[in-house]
Amino acid sequence: QVQLVESGGGLVQAGGSLRLSCAASGRSFSTHAMGWFRQALGKEREFVATISASGSTYYADSVKGRFTISRDNAKNTVYLQMNSLKPEDTAIYYCAEGSIAGSGQQHYNRWGQGTQVTVSS
Repeated sequence: QVQLVESGGGLVQAGGSLRLSCAASGRSFSTHAMGWFRQALGKEREFVATISASGSTYYADSVKGRFTISRDNAKNTVYLQMNSLKPEDTAIYYCAEGSIAGSGQQHYNRWGQGTQVTVSS
């Protein structure tokens, strides 16, 4: 069974940077799309970024130009580099594995446990 384990969350001041990692177990990592989603307190989980098996990337408008998703298939790991962080980026960040690099949660069937990101003003 594929497991996804996120790391790299923490507390950072506004304008700072964090890099999240998501390590996947299993042998088919390179053939799957990987996505990042986030859920702020009291809000629904929302799409952040996704990367296809071929490396194409897509971002939510709210993070475009500030966040970068990447993957290292040799390490079975997907990353989310977050720069110019804002207080509104505060949320639990989840990685997910799926069949299509889309913004809809229905495209993803494996989810990590999440990592907290807190941005102070």
